[in-house]
Amino acid sequence: MDTVPQPDRRTFLRRAAVAAAIPAAASLLTLDLPGSAHAAPAAAASSDALPDYAPVPPGAFGPAVNASGYYVGQINGNLYWVTDGFYQAMFLTTTEGVVVVDAPPTIGRNLLRAIEEVTQARHRPARVTHLVYSHSHADHIGAASIFGAGVTRVAHTETKRLLKTARDTNRPLPTITFDDCYELRVGGERLTLSYHGPNHSPDNIFIQVPSAATLMVVDVVFPGWAPFKNLAETQDVPGWIAAHDAVLATPWQTLIGGHLGRLGTRADASLQRDYVNDLAASTRTVLGTLDPTPFFAKYGPAGNAWAIFKSYLDAAAEQAAAPVAAKYAGRLAAADVFTTANAAAMVNSARIDTGILGPFGIHP
Repeated sequence: MDTVPQPDRRTFLRRAAVAAAIPAAASLLTLDLPGSAHAAPAAAASSDALPDYAPVPPGAFGPAVNASGYYVGQINGNLYWVTDGFYQAMFLTTTEGVVVVDAPPTIGRNLLRAIEEVTQARHRPARVTHLVYSHSHADHIGAASIFGAGVTRVAHTETKRLLKTARDTNRPLPTITFDDCYELRVGGERLTLSYHGPNHSPDNIFIQVPSAATLMVVDVVFPGWAPFKNLAETQDVPGWIAAHDAVLATPWQTLIGGHLGRLGTRADASLQRDYVNDLAASTRTVLGTLDPTPFFAKYGPAGNAWAIFKSYLDAAAEQAAAPVAAKYAGRLAAADVFTTANAAAMVNSARIDTGILGPFGIHP
Protein backbone atom coordinates (compact mmCIF):
# COMPACT_ATOMS: atom_id res chain seq x y z
CA MET A 1 0.00 0.00 0.00
CA ASP A 2 1.21 3.49 -0.80
CA THR A 3 2.57 5.70 1.94
CA VAL A 4 0.83 9.01 1.48
CA PRO A 5 1.67 12.44 2.90
CA GLN A 6 -0.49 13.98 5.60
CA PRO A 7 -1.91 17.37 4.67
CA ASP A 8 -1.04 20.36 6.78
CA ARG A 9 -3.57 22.81 8.19
CA ARG A 10 -3.32 24.99 5.08
CA THR A 11 -4.35 22.06 2.86
CA PHE A 12 -7.30 21.30 5.09
CA LEU A 13 -8.43 24.92 5.11
CA ARG A 14 -8.25 25.00 1.32
CA ARG A 15 -10.60 22.04 1.20
CA ALA A 16 -12.90 23.71 3.71
CA ALA A 17 -12.99 26.86 1.58
CA VAL A 18 -14.18 24.83 -1.40
CA ALA A 19 -16.88 23.21 0.74
CA ALA A 20 -17.94 26.59 2.06
CA ALA A 21 -18.63 27.78 -1.47
CA ILE A 22 -21.40 25.20 -1.87
CA PRO A 23 -23.88 26.65 0.66
CA ALA A 24 -22.91 30.16 -0.50
CA ALA A 25 -24.02 29.30 -4.02
CA ALA A 26 -27.14 27.60 -2.71
CA SER A 27 -28.16 30.78 -0.89
CA LEU A 28 -28.79 32.41 -4.27
CA LEU A 29 -31.81 30.16 -4.76
CA THR A 30 -35.31 31.24 -3.76
CA LEU A 31 -38.18 29.07 -2.61
CA ASP A 32 -41.86 29.37 -3.44
CA LEU A 33 -43.83 29.55 -0.22
CA PRO A 34 -47.58 29.87 0.38
CA GLY A 35 -48.66 33.49 0.64
CA SER A 36 -45.61 35.03 -1.00
CA ALA A 37 -44.14 35.21 -4.46
CA HIS A 38 -40.64 34.39 -3.29
CA ALA A 39 -39.16 34.15 0.17
CA ALA A 40 -35.85 35.84 0.91
CA PRO A 41 -32.88 33.45 1.07
CA ALA A 42 -32.01 32.29 4.56
CA ALA A 43 -29.27 34.35 6.12
CA ALA A 44 -25.90 32.62 6.32
CA ALA A 45 -24.55 32.07 9.81
CA SER A 46 -21.60 34.18 10.79
CA SER A 47 -18.45 32.12 11.25
CA ASP A 48 -17.87 33.98 14.51
CA ALA A 49 -21.14 32.59 15.86
CA LEU A 50 -20.29 28.97 15.05
CA PRO A 51 -19.00 26.69 17.83
CA ASP A 52 -15.37 25.74 18.23
CA TYR A 53 -14.30 22.08 18.31
CA ALA A 54 -11.18 20.25 19.32
CA PRO A 55 -8.33 20.13 16.77
CA VAL A 56 -8.35 17.15 14.42
CA PRO A 57 -5.49 14.76 15.21
CA PRO A 58 -2.98 14.76 12.31
CA GLY A 59 -3.33 10.99 11.87
CA ALA A 60 -7.00 11.35 10.94
CA PHE A 61 -6.21 13.18 7.70
CA GLY A 62 -5.65 11.50 4.38
CA PRO A 63 -3.53 12.57 1.41
CA ALA A 64 -3.90 16.02 -0.11
CA VAL A 65 -6.20 16.22 -3.13
CA ASN A 66 -4.97 17.54 -6.47
CA ALA A 67 -6.04 20.73 -8.24
CA SER A 68 -9.13 18.95 -9.61
CA GLY A 69 -10.21 18.02 -6.07
CA TYR A 70 -9.40 14.32 -5.85
CA TYR A 71 -6.67 11.89 -4.88
CA VAL A 72 -6.18 8.50 -6.52
CA GLY A 73 -3.80 5.96 -5.03
CA GLN A 74 -2.81 2.35 -5.41
CA ILE A 75 -3.82 0.04 -2.58
CA ASN A 76 -2.17 -3.15 -3.79
CA GLY A 77 -1.69 -4.77 -7.18
CA ASN A 78 -4.44 -3.65 -9.55
CA LEU A 79 -6.70 -2.13 -6.88
CA TYR A 80 -7.00 1.67 -6.49
CA TRP A 81 -9.04 4.08 -4.41
CA VAL A 82 -10.29 7.61 -4.98
CA THR A 83 -11.24 10.26 -2.40
CA ASP A 84 -12.20 13.92 -2.32
CA GLY A 85 -11.47 14.04 1.41
CA PHE A 86 -15.11 13.39 2.30
CA TYR A 87 -16.18 10.32 0.29
CA GLN A 88 -14.40 7.30 -1.19
CA ALA A 89 -14.74 4.84 -4.06
CA MET A 90 -12.49 2.08 -5.34
CA PHE A 91 -11.75 0.52 -8.71
CA LEU A 92 -9.99 -2.59 -9.97
CA THR A 93 -8.15 -2.54 -13.28
CA THR A 94 -8.24 -5.76 -15.31
CA THR A 95 -7.22 -7.01 -18.73
CA GLU A 96 -10.84 -6.67 -19.86
CA GLY A 97 -11.77 -3.33 -18.31
CA VAL A 98 -12.41 -1.63 -14.98
CA VAL A 99 -14.62 -2.69 -12.08
CA VAL A 100 -15.78 0.27 -9.98
CA VAL A 101 -17.31 0.10 -6.51
CA ASP A 102 -19.60 3.04 -5.69
CA ALA A 103 -19.92 6.42 -7.39
CA PRO A 104 -20.30 9.21 -4.81
CA PRO A 105 -21.71 12.42 -6.33
CA THR A 106 -19.13 14.62 -4.55
CA ILE A 107 -16.40 12.78 -6.46
CA GLY A 108 -18.56 12.63 -9.58
CA ARG A 109 -16.69 12.79 -12.88
CA ASN A 110 -13.39 13.01 -11.06
CA LEU A 111 -13.83 9.25 -10.74
CA LEU A 112 -13.65 9.00 -14.53
CA ARG A 113 -10.54 11.19 -14.52
CA ALA A 114 -8.88 9.03 -11.89
CA ILE A 115 -9.62 5.86 -13.87
CA GLU A 116 -8.25 7.42 -17.05
CA GLU A 117 -5.12 8.58 -15.21
CA VAL A 118 -4.36 5.11 -13.85
CA THR A 119 -5.27 2.99 -16.86
CA GLN A 120 -3.39 5.23 -19.27
CA ALA A 121 -0.25 5.01 -17.15
CA ARG A 122 -0.58 1.23 -16.88
CA HIS A 123 -1.61 0.65 -20.49
CA ARG A 124 -4.81 -1.09 -19.44
CA PRO A 125 -8.36 -0.76 -20.81
CA ALA A 126 -10.13 2.31 -19.40
CA ARG A 127 -13.68 1.14 -20.19
CA VAL A 128 -15.76 0.50 -17.08
CA THR A 129 -17.39 -2.90 -17.50
CA HIS A 130 -18.91 -3.38 -14.03
CA LEU A 131 -20.21 -1.13 -11.25
CA VAL A 132 -20.86 -2.56 -7.79
CA TYR A 133 -23.25 -0.79 -5.42
CA SER A 134 -22.31 -1.05 -1.75
CA HIS A 135 -25.88 -0.05 -0.87
CA SER A 136 -28.69 2.09 -2.22
CA HIS A 137 -28.00 5.48 -0.59
CA ALA A 138 -27.64 8.38 -3.01
CA ASP A 139 -24.63 9.92 -1.29
CA HIS A 140 -22.60 6.83 -2.25
CA ILE A 141 -24.01 5.81 -5.65
CA GLY A 142 -25.75 9.01 -6.79
CA ALA A 143 -23.29 9.47 -9.67
CA ALA A 144 -23.85 5.93 -11.01
CA SER A 145 -25.47 7.31 -14.16
CA ILE A 146 -22.18 8.78 -15.43
CA PHE A 147 -21.07 5.32 -16.57
CA GLY A 148 -23.87 5.00 -19.12
CA ALA A 149 -26.12 2.14 -20.08
CA GLY A 150 -23.52 -0.41 -21.15
CA VAL A 151 -22.23 -1.17 -17.66
CA THR A 152 -23.15 -4.30 -15.73
CA ARG A 153 -24.41 -3.17 -12.31
CA VAL A 154 -24.17 -5.57 -9.37
CA ALA A 155 -25.96 -5.16 -6.04
CA HIS A 156 -27.87 -6.91 -3.30
CA THR A 157 -31.48 -7.90 -4.03
CA GLU A 158 -32.73 -5.43 -1.45
CA THR A 159 -30.81 -2.65 -3.18
CA LYS A 160 -32.79 -3.24 -6.36
CA ARG A 161 -36.07 -3.13 -4.43
CA LEU A 162 -35.11 0.15 -2.74
CA LEU A 163 -33.95 1.73 -6.01
CA LYS A 164 -37.19 0.73 -7.72
CA THR A 165 -39.01 2.70 -5.06
CA ALA A 166 -36.62 5.66 -5.31
CA ARG A 167 -37.02 6.03 -9.10
CA ASP A 168 -33.81 8.05 -9.31
CA THR A 169 -32.33 8.22 -12.81
CA ASN A 170 -28.92 8.93 -11.28
CA ARG A 171 -29.06 5.49 -9.63
CA PRO A 172 -29.94 3.00 -12.40
CA LEU A 173 -31.27 -0.38 -11.31
CA PRO A 174 -28.75 -3.21 -10.90
CA THR A 175 -28.64 -5.80 -13.66
CA ILE A 176 -27.26 -8.58 -11.43
CA THR A 177 -28.48 -9.16 -7.87
CA PHE A 178 -27.71 -11.66 -5.13
CA ASP A 179 -29.06 -12.61 -1.70
CA ASP A 180 -26.14 -14.01 0.31
CA CYS A 181 -22.88 -14.16 -1.66
CA TYR A 182 -21.68 -13.39 -5.16
CA GLU A 183 -18.29 -13.80 -6.80
CA LEU A 184 -17.49 -11.35 -9.58
CA ARG A 185 -14.67 -12.41 -11.92
CA VAL A 186 -13.41 -10.04 -14.59
CA GLY A 187 -10.16 -10.16 -16.56
CA GLY A 188 -8.30 -12.42 -14.14
CA GLU A 189 -9.44 -10.50 -11.04
CA ARG A 190 -11.97 -11.46 -8.39
CA LEU A 191 -14.27 -9.60 -6.01
CA THR A 192 -16.31 -11.40 -3.34
CA LEU A 193 -19.57 -9.76 -2.29
CA SER A 194 -21.37 -10.90 0.85
CA TYR A 195 -24.40 -9.90 2.87
CA HIS A 196 -24.29 -10.01 6.67
CA GLY A 197 -27.76 -8.68 7.40
CA PRO A 198 -29.10 -5.14 7.86
CA ASN A 199 -26.78 -2.63 9.49
CA HIS A 200 -26.34 0.97 8.32
CA SER A 201 -29.00 0.21 5.73
CA PRO A 202 -31.10 -2.88 4.97
CA ASP A 203 -28.89 -3.73 1.98
CA ASN A 204 -25.32 -2.78 2.95
CA ILE A 205 -22.79 -5.39 1.76
CA PHE A 206 -19.17 -6.39 2.32
CA ILE A 207 -16.90 -6.21 -0.75
CA GLN A 208 -13.59 -8.10 -0.63
CA VAL A 209 -10.69 -8.02 -3.07
CA PRO A 210 -8.62 -11.02 -1.92
CA SER A 211 -5.64 -10.28 -4.19
CA ALA A 212 -5.23 -6.90 -2.47
CA ALA A 213 -6.22 -8.05 1.05
CA THR A 214 -8.81 -5.27 1.02
CA LEU A 215 -12.34 -5.00 2.41
CA MET A 216 -14.82 -2.27 1.59
CA VAL A 217 -17.71 -1.77 4.00
CA VAL A 218 -19.40 1.61 3.82
CA ASP A 219 -20.81 3.68 6.69
CA VAL A 220 -19.75 1.34 9.47
CA VAL A 221 -16.13 2.17 10.37
CA PHE A 222 -14.83 5.72 9.89
CA PRO A 223 -11.04 5.34 10.08
CA GLY A 224 -9.51 7.82 12.50
CA TRP A 225 -12.82 9.55 13.23
CA ALA A 226 -15.81 9.17 15.52
CA PRO A 227 -18.83 7.84 13.63
CA PHE A 228 -21.04 10.29 11.76
CA LYS A 229 -24.17 11.70 13.39
CA ASN A 230 -26.77 9.33 14.85
CA LEU A 231 -24.43 6.34 14.55
CA ALA A 232 -23.96 7.07 10.86
CA GLU A 233 -27.72 7.61 10.38
CA THR A 234 -28.04 3.88 10.82
CA GLN A 235 -31.37 2.21 10.13
CA ASP A 236 -30.64 -0.91 12.21
CA VAL A 237 -28.55 0.01 15.25
CA PRO A 238 -28.14 -3.54 16.68
CA GLY A 239 -27.11 -4.75 13.21
CA TRP A 240 -24.68 -1.85 12.83
CA ILE A 241 -23.09 -2.59 16.20
CA ALA A 242 -22.77 -6.28 15.27
CA ALA A 243 -21.22 -5.34 11.93
CA HIS A 244 -18.07 -4.21 13.75
CA ASP A 245 -17.49 -7.80 14.87
CA ALA A 246 -18.21 -9.07 11.36
CA VAL A 247 -15.70 -6.60 9.90
CA LEU A 248 -13.00 -7.73 12.33
CA ALA A 249 -13.84 -11.40 11.75
CA THR A 250 -13.17 -10.96 8.02
CA PRO A 251 -9.59 -11.34 6.74
CA TRP A 252 -8.18 -8.08 5.36
CA GLN A 253 -5.32 -5.64 5.79
CA THR A 254 -6.81 -2.48 4.25
CA LEU A 255 -10.29 -1.12 4.84
CA ILE A 256 -12.24 1.30 2.67
CA GLY A 257 -14.96 2.82 4.84
CA GLY A 258 -16.52 5.04 2.19
CA HIS A 259 -15.93 8.30 4.05
CA LEU A 260 -13.26 10.86 4.81
CA GLY A 261 -9.73 11.07 3.55
CA ARG A 262 -7.75 7.97 4.41
CA LEU A 263 -7.77 4.21 4.31
CA GLY A 264 -8.38 2.12 7.41
CA THR A 265 -6.45 -0.46 9.39
CA ARG A 266 -7.52 -3.22 11.71
CA ALA A 267 -6.48 -0.98 14.61
CA ASP A 268 -8.97 1.63 13.34
CA ALA A 269 -11.78 -0.92 13.32
CA SER A 270 -10.91 -2.14 16.81
CA LEU A 271 -10.75 1.41 18.16
CA GLN A 272 -14.17 2.30 16.79
CA ARG A 273 -15.63 -0.93 18.14
CA ASP A 274 -14.31 0.07 21.56
CA TYR A 275 -15.92 3.50 21.19
CA VAL A 276 -19.27 1.94 20.24
CA ASN A 277 -19.15 -0.60 23.06
CA ASP A 278 -18.24 2.10 25.58
CA LEU A 279 -21.11 4.26 24.36
CA ALA A 280 -23.53 1.34 24.64
CA ALA A 281 -22.36 0.58 28.18
CA SER A 282 -22.60 4.25 29.20
CA THR A 283 -26.11 4.41 27.76
CA ARG A 284 -27.26 1.38 29.75
CA THR A 285 -25.86 2.89 32.93
CA VAL A 286 -27.59 6.23 32.40
CA LEU A 287 -30.94 4.66 31.54
CA GLY A 288 -30.75 2.64 34.73
CA THR A 289 -29.93 5.59 36.97
CA LEU A 290 -31.31 8.84 35.51
CA ASP A 291 -34.04 10.22 37.79
CA PRO A 292 -37.07 11.39 35.73
CA THR A 293 -38.61 13.33 38.63
CA PRO A 294 -37.36 16.82 37.61
CA PHE A 295 -38.75 16.43 34.09
CA PHE A 296 -42.19 15.37 35.34
CA ALA A 297 -42.16 18.14 37.94
CA LYS A 298 -41.34 20.79 35.32
CA TYR A 299 -43.62 19.77 32.46
CA GLY A 300 -46.16 17.41 34.03
CA PRO A 301 -48.44 20.08 35.53
CA ALA A 302 -48.90 21.57 32.05
CA GLY A 303 -49.61 18.15 30.58
CA ASN A 304 -46.77 18.50 28.07
CA ALA A 305 -45.85 14.85 27.56
CA TRP A 306 -43.48 15.57 24.69
CA ALA A 307 -41.50 18.05 26.79
CA ILE A 308 -41.10 15.41 29.49
CA PHE A 309 -39.75 12.89 27.03
CA LYS A 310 -37.56 15.37 25.15
CA SER A 311 -35.89 16.71 28.26
CA TYR A 312 -35.38 13.21 29.65
CA LEU A 313 -33.95 11.81 26.41
CA ASP A 314 -31.73 14.85 25.85
CA ALA A 315 -30.34 14.57 29.36
CA ALA A 316 -29.78 10.84 28.93
CA ALA A 317 -27.86 11.39 25.68
CA GLU A 318 -25.71 14.14 27.17
CA GLN A 319 -24.85 12.12 30.26
CA ALA A 320 -24.11 8.96 28.26
CA ALA A 321 -21.93 10.88 25.82
CA ALA A 322 -19.83 12.86 28.28
CA PRO A 323 -17.43 10.14 29.53
CA VAL A 324 -17.07 8.62 26.06
CA ALA A 325 -16.28 11.92 24.35
CA ALA A 326 -13.69 12.62 27.05
CA LYS A 327 -12.10 9.16 26.75
CA TYR A 328 -11.71 9.32 22.96
CA ALA A 329 -10.70 12.98 22.66
CA GLY A 330 -7.45 13.05 20.72
CA ARG A 331 -7.86 9.39 19.76
CA LEU A 332 -10.79 9.75 17.36
CA ALA A 333 -11.19 12.95 15.40
CA ALA A 334 -14.35 14.93 16.17
CA ALA A 335 -15.27 12.86 19.22
CA ASP A 336 -16.65 16.13 20.60
CA VAL A 337 -18.77 16.80 17.50
CA PHE A 338 -21.15 13.86 17.13
CA THR A 339 -20.88 11.76 20.31
CA THR A 340 -23.97 13.32 21.90
CA ALA A 341 -25.98 12.69 18.71
CA ASN A 342 -24.58 9.15 18.60
CA ALA A 343 -25.60 8.67 22.22
CA ALA A 344 -29.12 9.87 21.37
CA ALA A 345 -29.37 7.18 18.69
CA MET A 346 -27.99 4.63 21.15
CA VAL A 347 -30.52 5.69 23.80
CA ASN A 348 -33.43 5.25 21.38
CA SER A 349 -32.13 1.89 20.21
CA ALA A 350 -31.63 0.69 23.79
CA ARG A 351 -35.23 1.59 24.56
CA ILE A 352 -36.87 0.37 21.38
CA ASP A 353 -34.67 -2.52 20.23
CA THR A 354 -33.40 -4.00 23.49
CA GLY A 355 -36.15 -3.06 25.95
CA ILE A 356 -33.99 -1.01 28.33
CA LEU A 357 -36.77 1.42 29.23
CA GLY A 358 -35.54 2.92 32.49
CA PRO A 359 -38.41 4.70 34.28
CA PHE A 360 -40.75 3.98 31.36
CA GLY A 361 -40.78 0.22 31.85
CA ILE A 362 -43.65 -2.01 32.96
CA HIS A 363 -45.83 -0.17 35.46
CA PRO A 364 -45.98 -1.98 38.83
